Amino acid sequence: MSSKTSAYTSTAKLLHWLMASIWIAVWIVGALAVYFRDTLNPTHGLTYWHKAFASALLILLVLRVAWRVTHTPPAMPAQMTSRMKQAAHLGHLVLYALALAALPISGWIWSSVADKPIMVLGMVQLPPLLAANPDAYDLAKWVHVACAWTSVALVLGHIAMSLKHHLVDKDNVLLSMAPRFKSKY
Repeated sequence: MSSKTSAYTSTAKLLHWLMASIWIAVWIVGALAVYFRDTLNPTHGLTYWHKAFASALLILLVLRVAWRVTHTPPAMPAQMTSRMKQAAHLGHLVLYALALAALPISGWIWSSVADKPIMVLGMVQLPPLLAANPDAYDLAKWVHVACAWTSVALVLGHIAMSLKHHLVDKDNVLLSMAPRFKSKY
């Protein structure tokens, strides 16, 4: 394990911002595909690309967790109470579990019961997680959409807390994940 620093590693930053960018794009494309299906997604092209990039998030999640386990993150600011630090850890855990794991897996399940393939980045087809089952379609769709909207709330909370650290607390939490932050130490 590496020693504590005042900023995340370049690899951690790359994985964070790459996954954040993909997640936001995939979420927008998914919302357009579902809520504007007749006008913007009549041939399911948006759905194809939504699945292609959303499924890639699962691969990146494995890499990100592996990197995080083997590289110690920067210490949290000293002025944070132990409860605040626990809340931050819990918030990140829930964000990873729901937005980066449950959301794409629920989409994979929805595609599986609908007997629709998922091509990771348009190159490799994922095997179905469940057998095709039209009776499970509505429930699988509901779970995926519920995960999607709950994830949006979590992501917005994550952004809000980052901005609070920067603008109110005036600490280096946001800057420690900024793409070009150079530590003074």
